[in-house]
Amino acid sequence: MSNIPTITRVRHEVRLRRTTVTKVEQLAPGMKRITLQSDELRGFTSLGFDDHVKLFFPTSDGQLNLSLPGTEGAAERIMRDFTPRRFDAEKGELVIEFFIHDDGPATTWAASAVPGSVLGVGGPRGSSIISTEGIGLHLLIGDETALPAIARRLEELPANTSAMVVAEVEQGFELPLSSRANLQVFWARRNKVNAAPGELLIGALNDLPLMKEGCFAWAATETQAVRAIRRYLLEKRGFDKRWVKAAGYWQRGAVGEHVVVDD
Repeated sequence: MSNIPTITRVRHEVRLRRTTVTKVEQLAPGMKRITLQSDELRGFTSLGFDDHVKLFFPTSDGQLNLSLPGTEGAAERIMRDFTPRRFDAEKGELVIEFFIHDDGPATTWAASAVPGSVLGVGGPRGSSIISTEGIGLHLLIGDETALPAIARRLEELPANTSAMVVAEVEQGFELPLSSRANLQVFWARRNKVNAAPGELLIGALNDLPLMKEGCFAWAATETQAVRAIRRYLLEKRGFDKRWVKAAGYWQRGAVGEHVVVDD
């Protein structure tokens, strides 16, 4: 096994694109898969399974504000970060999956989206490509907001490796996950309203044997929770920090947060 996983960072030209919904699918009671199409998606590039794009939502009067940063009207843009679940360059189609969970603009838009609805897409600014070379076990940890990235990673893994998913979800949000890799999936079902950040996922990880070498851990969930999970992996399970990648996909009490968690 390699001493350090290979992570290649690639920058992309940032463009703002206007897209139209062509298909809406209900994956689970609170999960929707929405397909977007546009000629403006030519040149769209997403090379990393955990890339994120900015989605721009129409205002209450139905207008889509794609003003560039620093220009008049930019402050009124309504935007959130999402994972590009799949992109078909030939068809000009981009798939985004939405976790319907609150009263925010993303949930409001996705809950009522139908073919013909419009959505703006910006980015991604860049990609982090995590090579599978030298990794014996891909440990993927997260909540509902991380499932699109987890599912995308599982689909791209080769058959000669192993993957373990540990996901915290509400009952009924368990999605079918598949991979050519040898796959194990553990669902940690949320049942404690006042659990400490990361408590449920750390409890699930405590019960699992993890290989000492060659295990790369990727974690994404609420920011305070993922900080606790990263600390647990480093201090309690003996992970080298170079073998852990962690990100806060959302934060309690904050809007539109996407935070890389490191030292």
